[in-house]
Amino acid sequence: MSYFMNSEVLLGEKLLEVLYILMGLILIYTGIKNLLDKTNQHRYGTAYFWCALGIVIGGGRFIPSMISGILIFSMTLPAIFKKVGKGKSKLPSKEYMQQMSDKLGMKIFVPALSIGVFAIIFALFTKLGALVGVGIGVLVAILILMFYSKNNKPTTFLDDAADMLGTVGPLSMLPMLLASLGAVFTSAGVGTVISSAVSTVVPKGNVTIGIIIYALGMMAFTIIMGNAFAAITVMTVGIGAPFVFAYGANPALIGMLALTCGYCGTLLTPMAANFNVVPVAMLEMKDKYGVIKNQWFIAIFMLVFQIVYMILFK
Repeated sequence: MSYFMNSEVLLGEKLLEVLYILMGLILIYTGIKNLLDKTNQHRYGTAYFWCALGIVIGGGRFIPSMISGILIFSMTLPAIFKKVGKGKSKLPSKEYMQQMSDKLGMKIFVPALSIGVFAIIFALFTKLGALVGVGIGVLVAILILMFYSKNNKPTTFLDDAADMLGTVGPLSMLPMLLASLGAVFTSAGVGTVISSAVSTVVPKGNVTIGIIIYALGMMAFTIIMGNAFAAITVMTVGIGAPFVFAYGANPALIGMLALTCGYCGTLLTPMAANFNVVPVAMLEMKDKYGVIKNQWFIAIFMLVFQIVYMILFK
């Protein structure tokens, strides 16, 4: 039994490696496409940025760490000097999109739904992991879309991916960098420093105050980090474990809701690029904080509700 389980885990790692390579190739394709696009005023800087990122993501496991570090550092230069842009979009006409929408009806949601379904299946019933499931789900979604229309060819998806990456720009790197920064903070002992500071404020054994500070800390640190997963380890080491769990609070309940409190911070920060910056770019909103302004009440309401729930059922 253990042999098959280990084989399944190894297969998951190999599939994940293949998905990273595919992702890297898409990024390199984006760079080459921009290099050849004369409508892009910054095509050289754009090409270097995406190609360097593609090499790091797709080949990071095969190249020396020093080379990866140099590439990551150097690719930030065109971004800093605003030399990463995009050319003219080649999106389908509104008439064509409306025609396909009318033709497909509710079936138009099947490809997107398949990604979530495969993620859940792989997470619950295999050792391969949800991330592999997402990758497989994307490939299945592509096949479904190709079945829907003969106009959907492999180059169509590559061009759409390049166009989306160009719209978001260097901000697409932000979630990866912030998640890495969270791991660095945890290894550096930031949680221990926070714990020492909080110990001067929280009365020993007062779980209620500990929960409140834990929840608020999760929200605040997520606003800074832009990523609740990056915040949860630091806040749990610094506040959750010594001031809440150590005095008998249910770690499963409190830990789960503390992470959701972090998501409340996600709703309030431009650092959460995928949720708040990308929609602004994709929808071409005039107010770059428009998404956040429409979410703040929900975030505060959810935070208060979850704090009360944790205190009542701890």
